[in-house]
Amino acid sequence: MADVVRFPAEWEPQSAILLAWPHAETDWAERLDEVEEAYIALVAAITRFERVVICVADDDLQAYARARLSSARIDMARVAFVDVEYDDTWLRDSGPITLQVEHGFRLLDFRFTGWGGKFDASRDDQLIEALQSQELFLNSITQPIDFALEGGAIETDGQGTLLTTWQCLHERHPDKSRADLTAKLAGWLEQDRVLWLDHGYLEGDDTDAHIDTLARFAAPDALVYQACDDPADSHYVELRAMANEIAALRTDDDRPYRLFPLPWPKPILDGGRRLAASYANFLIINGAVLVPAYGDAADGQAAAVLEKAFPGREIVPVPCRALIWQNGSLHCLTMQLPDGLV
Repeated sequence: MADVVRFPAEWEPQSAILLAWPHAETDWAERLDEVEEAYIALVAAITRFERVVICVADDDLQAYARARLSSARIDMARVAFVDVEYDDTWLRDSGPITLQVEHGFRLLDFRFTGWGGKFDASRDDQLIEALQSQELFLNSITQPIDFALEGGAIETDGQGTLLTTWQCLHERHPDKSRADLTAKLAGWLEQDRVLWLDHGYLEGDDTDAHIDTLARFAAPDALVYQACDDPADSHYVELRAMANEIAALRTDDDRPYRLFPLPWPKPILDGGRRLAASYANFLIINGAVLVPAYGDAADGQAAAVLEKAFPGREIVPVPCRALIWQNGSLHCLTMQLPDGLV
């Protein structure tokens, strides 16, 4: 009898969240102090509900990170460290995409190319293999796949539907048709169907429109998405078109999705550069949803929307203004590890 293979949704039980600690040899060097404070807040929020596994570059960094977290009175019984080399800390894109099989897990190790060759990613591309060699993951096998794909580019409802953006996948694989890409994604990720969005982007985003900054599943019949209600904003036309696309999508039993539009924060600028502040980059963990907070009046509105989209889960704001300096937020930094994997 063949194994039952499935790609679990993010809201299913987790064993831990995987992170990588920032340090002076990463792109965070210029603002390391404020970024570390954001990491401490993130780890504090996660460990209220589940474990965290933190990648560190060496023993010295592990000792330093342990001391910083301990001084913040974080429950260190829920924190584990693993020494491994990495170029950057965006583990949503370099970490493992995990499928459940009948007696364990299959870790899909896609090529990580630094978002289409924009940045050096040679060590990040080897991260999954390096973690597996240290026996971090239990009851698992690794499946290398010679195809560029980042975890932030895909969303699943856990029941066979994948959501993604044409801009990102086409940018990575310009020689492949939509039909070809649909077949490949559905095959590798064990999906019955692939839903494509043709609209949606954020200024300051260097991922070529990752879906996890734009639209996310909250349930098999519910979608949360980043809206823009300011006609004067440069995003208005594109995000309005995306909202119309999302409204036209149907569930696998041909019903419209329940929709939860997120509020639009005011522009956040850094030296004249607009930063990619999206509330759609939330992180679902056991019993809670962590929502990015940017110090904007819309922060509370975003939390209220997610409270409706995820009834029964605690909504926990995490300060992320320091993180979007490098064009990502909560979800981009993290990768959930399904229950039983570590």
